[in-house]
Amino acid sequence: MRLLDKRQYPLMVQRFVALGGAVGQITEQYPLPQLKIDLESQQQALERLGLSTSTPMAALCPGAEFGPSKKWPARSYANVAERLISEGLQIWVFGSQNDAEVAQQIQSYLDQRSKQQFIDLTGHTSLAEAIDLLGLAQLVLTNDSGLMHVAASLSRPLVAVYGSTSPDFTPPLGEQSTTVQNQIECAPCFERQCPLGHHRCMTDLSVDQVWAHLHPLLHADA
Repeated sequence: MRLLDKRQYPLMVQRFVALGGAVGQITEQYPLPQLKIDLESQQQALERLGLSTSTPMAALCPGAEFGPSKKWPARSYANVAERLISEGLQIWVFGSQNDAEVAQQIQSYLDQRSKQQFIDLTGHTSLAEAIDLLGLAQLVLTNDSGLMHVAASLSRPLVAVYGSTSPDFTPPLGEQSTTVQNQIECAPCFERQCPLGHHRCMTDLSVDQVWAHLHPLLHADA
């Protein structure tokens, strides 16, 4: 039996790593996860889906299997998408079939010019294909989700939006990862749906706040 000291191990990853050590052993260090893409499989996915890499790509991951409390609004994602497109990027949206609805909502908010640079991949890739294709992203905007951890493990520059959960517990474990959240009194609640019915942790998080973290990544290698 292991007794959990939450002050000693504030991160979920620390708690799991500690389970692999001897009882009473203090485990403070943990390796950053690393995923590697398969170039051959990546090319096959590009060809199967008819994707072009001639234009730099930004990835959006607007879903979250945990529940709606983790999701930044579709209109906000659309606003960011239009800003990225105006900066010369194309947009690929990643997620499962469960995320197809939010991807369609994002697309519905775009103007006609932006829609030409918007590709909805939700439900059209396997997880392995999503990993290989995310490896091509110049930057990633994501909710706190499984794909957030995938992108971080690929060392992609990313901004993760947090609402009902906390980066102090389950952050993206990547050297180029940034998080942004609203500091309101009821967050984080760790509930699947907002128990107060207002979802302010996400709806009050402005596009400008997120853009302030995301935009510098466009020129990080300049």
